[in-house]
Amino acid sequence: MSGTLYIVATPLGNLEDITFRAVRILKEADLIAAEDTRHSKKLLNHYGITTPTMACHEHNETSKAQDLVQRLENGSTIALISDAGTPLISDPGYRLVSLARDKGIPVVPVPGCNAAITGLSASGLPTDTFLFLGFPPRKQGSLNTFLDNTARHKGTLIFYESPRRIIRLISSAITAFGDRQACLARELTKQYEEFLRGPLSKILDTLETRETIKGECVLFIEGDDEQSAGLSPEQMEAMIMDGLNQNMGTGELAKNIARLANCPKAQVYDMILAVKKRS
Repeated sequence: MSGTLYIVATPLGNLEDITFRAVRILKEADLIAAEDTRHSKKLLNHYGITTPTMACHEHNETSKAQDLVQRLENGSTIALISDAGTPLISDPGYRLVSLARDKGIPVVPVPGCNAAITGLSASGLPTDTFLFLGFPPRKQGSLNTFLDNTARHKGTLIFYESPRRIIRLISSAITAFGDRQACLARELTKQYEEFLRGPLSKILDTLETRETIKGECVLFIEGDDEQSAGLSPEQMEAMIMDGLNQNMGTGELAKNIARLANCPKAQVYDMILAVKKRS
C-alpha cells in the first residue's frame, strides 16, 4: 500500500502563520522534501519538528522525483514544502506531483499561506476576477510581448518579481497598459512589510528615490477598463496624425499616446496602423 504525498503550505515570513494541521503533518511524516533544507531548518526548529529532510528544488527535482515516488510506493509519507508559501505556485514540485499522480499515489494539499492571495486581499484592487502570472520573462523583448498579451484582461493582474527587476517591470507595464491603478506588496508578513498603492507612475517614482529595494515583491495591476482611457478615440487619432506628420516612429508614437490615454500600447499601435492604411 503506497504512502501519501502532502503538499504543505508554510509561512511567508512570520512563523506564526502556519496551521495546526501543517505542524502535525510535518511531525508525523517520514520525510520532508524541502526546497532549501537550510532555509526550512528555522521553521522546523521553531516547532520542534525533527523529521528528516531532503532537498528538492528546481535544479534536482527531475532526479529526486523518481526517488521520492519510489519511497511513496514503498509506503512512506512525504511532506513537500517550499521556502515560503504554497509549493508549486511559482515554486518547485510540479514534476513530483505529476509523477505521483501518474502512479496513483494520493496527493493531499494542506492549505495555508500564498503571497498572491495574501497581497491581493489587502491591495485595494478588485478581487472578484484576477489573473496570476507568476514571474515575468527576464529578457526585455519577451517581457514586452508577455505584457502586451495580457493588456486586455479584465481582471486584476498579479506578478511576482525580484527587487532587482521590479522597477523595470513597472516601467514596462506603464508602456504596455498605461498608467493604471496598482499596488506593490513587499516583504509580506515580515517586519518591514510594505504596501505602495496608487497609479503605476507614483509607485515607480517612489521606488526610484530609494538607494536599494529589498524583499520579494508582488505587483498587482488593475485590469483593462475601456472606460478609463484618458483620451477619446477622436483625440487619439488627432495625436496619431500629428505624430505621423512629424515622422515619429510607430513604436515611439504608440508608447507616448498609450501613456497619455491610459490604455495598452498594443491598442494604440493597431490604431496607428489603421490610420496609416487610410492615408
